[in-house]
Order: sequence, then structure tokens, then C-alpha cells
Amino acid sequence: MPTIPVTRPPGRPSNAMHLIAVCALFMSATGLFGTKTWAQANTPKRAEPVTLNFNNAEIEAVARTMATVTGRNVVVDPRVKGTMTLVTDSPASPARAYYLFLTTLRMQGFTVVQVDGLDKVVPEADAKLQGTAVSVDDSNKGPVTTGQIQTQIFKIAHENASNLVPVLRPLITPNNVINVNPGNNSLVITDYADNLRRIARIVQALDVPNATDLEIIPLQHAIASDLAQLATRLLETSGGSAPGGQADASYKTTILVEPRSNALIVRAANQARLALARSLIQRLDQPSANTSNGAAGNIYVVYLKNANATQLATTLRAAISADTRGSSTAAATPAAGATANTAAAAQPSTGGQIQADPTTNSLIITASEPQYRQLRAVIDKLDARRAQVFVESLIAEVSADKAAEFGIQWQGALGNAGDGVIGLLGTNFGSAGKNIINLATQGAAGTVSPSRGFNLGAATKTNGVYVLGFLARFLEESGSGNVLSTPNLLTLDNEEAKIVIGQNVPFVTGQFTNTGSSTGTVNPFQTIERKDVGLTLKVKPQISENGTVKLTIFQEVSSVLASTANATNGPTTNKRTIESNVLVEDGAVVVLGGLLQDEFAGNQEKVPGLGDVPFFGNLFKSEARSRKKTNLMVFLRPVVVRDANATQALSNDRYEQMRSGQQAGQPAPSSLVPINEAPVLPALPPAPARPTSPPAAAPAAATVPAAQ
Repeated sequence: MPTIPVTRPPGRPSNAMHLIAVCALFMSATGLFGTKTWAQANTPKRAEPVTLNFNNAEIEAVARTMATVTGRNVVVDPRVKGTMTLVTDSPASPARAYYLFLTTLRMQGFTVVQVDGLDKVVPEADAKLQGTAVSVDDSNKGPVTTGQIQTQIFKIAHENASNLVPVLRPLITPNNVINVNPGNNSLVITDYADNLRRIARIVQALDVPNATDLEIIPLQHAIASDLAQLATRLLETSGGSAPGGQADASYKTTILVEPRSNALIVRAANQARLALARSLIQRLDQPSANTSNGAAGNIYVVYLKNANATQLATTLRAAISADTRGSSTAAATPAAGATANTAAAAQPSTGGQIQADPTTNSLIITASEPQYRQLRAVIDKLDARRAQVFVESLIAEVSADKAAEFGIQWQGALGNAGDGVIGLLGTNFGSAGKNIINLATQGAAGTVSPSRGFNLGAATKTNGVYVLGFLARFLEESGSGNVLSTPNLLTLDNEEAKIVIGQNVPFVTGQFTNTGSSTGTVNPFQTIERKDVGLTLKVKPQISENGTVKLTIFQEVSSVLASTANATNGPTTNKRTIESNVLVEDGAVVVLGGLLQDEFAGNQEKVPGLGDVPFFGNLFKSEARSRKKTNLMVFLRPVVVRDANATQALSNDRYEQMRSGQQAGQPAPSSLVPINEAPVLPALPPAPARPTSPPAAAPAAATVPAAQ
């Protein structure tokens, strides 16, 4: 049976207070105190200290007592069950007594959350889902120390918030949470307020600038671009990853090249790594062997990454020659009689020489160290990865043909078969199969057949032979065509590319026949020139700094006229050509040109006079009409591909597009013709894993005497 908590003066034994409490209850029950109970008379004021003596008391009863002592509105969740022991040896203030109550609840897996002035006693696991207090602590000092669960937002100024989660997670109670907001680099932690205060001090100690200020290290002897690559590889192998082995750019030592002043810009994660980088650079920045011995110059080998060594060597030699001539001309005195001296001074005097090695795509430079530095600054700018341009060309042609014909022809004879003279009366229009005379005289032999369309005729028998005497013909036809060609090209910036899709057709350019020889033999021969007929596209792109692409375009669509394929003088070709220079934005579509053509043709044959009679005149005429409409447009779309990833993505997209088309074009399954599979491109292999650090490679430049 739980004991009764009472308030007693200091120094009085607790058993005496227990006896007084029993008597007070008895007297209260008999009405000796009137309407005022003992509990009301002995309840301490809220500001007065109290002494707690709860031994295995129900949690709900203790909570009601704490509400009376502190003046708080305390409610207990029905899921909170059990007893608790809470005893103090000396009087405590109501706030201190309430804190002890919260601490005892925490040890039993319960806690108190404040919602709208109401203190709710709930299980600890559900406290984070209740309306706990939220504080945004910009200074990271933490909330006031209490035993309640709160939510605090820590704004991280320097460190990466995700890197702090593995450090802080073990310090938070298992039932509470820690989350990261990557958007504003902050932490959201729900835990007990006193623990949040401790975490705030830890965050404040960890959230410090992890990178030093930029430091510029000028070089005296080495080339900045060469030394930067070597120093970067050495510093990466010496360590510098984030805690836990994760790659993080904030922990790396960054070295940038400033070619104009031949200096390195270094940024490190801390002072120790900055000192390491500075020491390494100073030890590597030493004069070469030939320079220290007083030699006039060195031989340097520069391995190029992207540029062509032969072309770049020519460009550099021309630049050196132009600079030398310009300096000599400016230094010469333009006085009379000084021409010879000026010409002599214009000769190259630096002794520099640049040769290309196409096998290794490298430059061999013989020059003094100051001149070599100038050349390396130019080489580094010119030896950059060139962007590529993927050009999509679209040729769309839509045509529509309509034709209509109507004609009536008839033939008649006047007289008998035995008469010497027979009169003929009739009409005949057109030629070949359209002509009634040809059909009547040659149709029996099968040499001429009726024309296309609906033919209605009548024949009379003359001397045992049927002769066509009447022919009516009706024809209406329509046709349409839709041709779409999409030639695509991928080429380097400022490099011309060409694609030809078609046939190589022979054209006769000359012929000779020797018929005047004494032997009577004939030796004919012809000269033939073959030309490409089909689709030809030539493009030379030039990418500007703002992303605009200048295109030099030549596009031709040609075809052989079918009716002239076997002509004596050679076939006739249809040709459509566009040659232009245009400016197009990256990824935009531009129309290069087009052809809008509308043709109409009409032909009418009739008997004069009779053919003009309304309605009946149709018996004496033949009429044909045709109309042809052609719409041709040429479009172009350039896409700039600046790196290897974009090139690979574009190639994979076109590869999968072709593979999907092959898979969709598989033949229908058949057991009678057991060939049910068509060739399909294989699936793309997975991309190889990229190494975490660049592999060791040959240096960009090496001094031959020192290397040897």
C-alpha cells in the first residue's frame, strides 16, 4: 500500500506526521472542521518548499500531486501505467520537485510534453510525434535545461550537416531522432532539453571553418601547370578524405594554376595540410640541372592531351617569328641608310626551336627557361579539350498528285461492204492506247491495250472481224508522297564533316568510234565519269563563347529521273542544293530553305462546233486535267557536346533507339517458316567504374637533361 505524501516541518519525524494525518482524516470524516477538509488546510502554497515521500505510488496519483504543487495542468496518457518512488530528504522548491518528477519518469520510459499549456505524460517513444516545443537556435547555445522533450533546429554555418550525423547519432536517445535538411544545411534534433544543450556545445565546437584562406605561392623556377599536377597527385595519395573514408571536396587540398604570374593558388582543409602543401611546392620549385650549371637553355618535352602536335608546332613557330620581327622593327631606327641593319636585326635571335613528334603527339622545345614559360602558358590555353557538335538534319517532302480524264470516241462506216468507196465518220483523240484507231486496227494483234481507267466500247463485225466502233473512257487518279530523311553528323569544333547516302552513277563524258581503218574493224570506246547521286551533307561548325553555333552548310538531294536511266546521252538527275552560313543557338531548330511548288496542266480535244454544244458536246470531245503540289523543307538542329559524359549519353541514346527499333521489327512467330528471329544489337555493357583518384601518368612536361 503506497504511503501518503505529506508536507512536514523540518526536523519532525515522519511517523508523527503520519499519525497526525490519520487523525486529520478521521476528524474530517466526522465534520469537526466543518466544510474545509484537512487536505485543503495543509496543502502548501505554490511558492513554498515541499518534501516528497512517494513509495511505490501510482504514477497518475503522483502526477495529480505535482499538478497541485506546481499549479500546472497535468494529464496522464492511458498507456502510462505503473508505480514510482520519489523521495526527497530535504524540502525542495516546486520547480525542483517537478524536475525530479520528470527525471523519474524518464528512467521508467515516460516523459512530459507541453501542448497549449497542458503537460501530457506519454510514453517516450511517442513524445516526438506530439506537439513538442520547437526552437531555432542560431547561436547553438541550446534551450533552457528541463527534463522535457523538445525539437531544436541547428543551422550549420561551415561544416557539412550530413557529416555531423554519424557523430551525433550515438549521443541521442534511441527513441528520439536526428534529421538533415540539405537545402539550408541544418540539423533537426528531437531529444530531451538537457541533452540538446550538450549537443549544442558539441555542434558549436565542430562547426568551424574547415578550410583556410586562399594562399598564393609564386614559383621561381618550375612551371605552374606542371607542378600543380604533380603536387595534386602527391597530396591525394598522402590522405585527405572525409571521416569514414567518404570523398568530400571540403577535405581536399585544392591547387589552381595562375599562368599569368606563374603562381599556384592553394586552399587546404587545415593549417597542417596547408603547411604540407607549401613545403612540398617549395621543395619541387628548384632550378633545372642545365640552368644551375650556367647552360644557355634546356630541351623540354610537352605531351599534348587534345591538340595536334604538328599543327600546334607550326602555330607556335609562327607566333615566335612574328613576335621577334615585331620587336626588332620597333627597336630599329627608321633613318635613311639603316635598311640593312633593320633587316639583319629582324632575324630570329632567341635560339628557340619547336619540333613536333607525331608518334607521341608531343612537342620538343629548345628554349631558355623564361621563354619556355611563355610558351607553356600559350600551350596550356591551346591544348584544351575541343567541344563537338552533333548536327541533326531533317529533310521533309510532301507531294500530292491528282489527275482526271474523260473522253468519248466513235467510228462509223457509210456504205456496204461490196461498194468500191466506203465513207468513214468518227472521232479519235489522243495517242497510243487512248486512240480508237490504234485499238481498232492493232488491238486484235495484242500490240495495243486500252488505257488505264474505265473503258466502255462497242464493236461491229465486218468481214468476220470485230472492229471497234465506240469507246468511252473515264479516269480519276490521286497520289501522295511523304519523304523524310534525317542525316546526322558528329564533328569537332571547326572541323568539316561529310556524309553521303546514295549511289555512284556513271555519266558518259565522251565517246569515239574508229570506222576509217583499212582493216574495217570498229573500235568504239567511251569515257565515263561517276558521280554521287543521293543525299550529301557537309557541315563545318564553329562554337562561340556564348553558345551560339555558326554553321557552314552544304546540303544536296539528287535523284536519277527514272525515264532517262537508259538514255543514250546519259541519265538526267533531279537536284536540290542548299549552301549557306547560319547562326543557331545550341539545341535550337532553324529552317534552311524549302520549295513550295504547285503545278496545273489541262488538255482538251474536241470536234469544232459539236464539242461546244451543252451536254451533248461531251460526246465529241476528250479532256484531261492534272495538278501536282510539292512542299519541301530542310531543317537543322545543332547540339553542342562539351565533355565525354555528354558524348557517351548521346551515343547511348542513339544506340538504344536503334536497338528498340530492331526489337519492335521482329517477325511474327510461325511454325511453317521457322525463322522467327531477326538480328538485334546487343545490350550496352555497364559503364566501367571510374577510379576514385587519377592514376599516375607521365608528367605534362619534362626537362630532358634533368629526367635523364
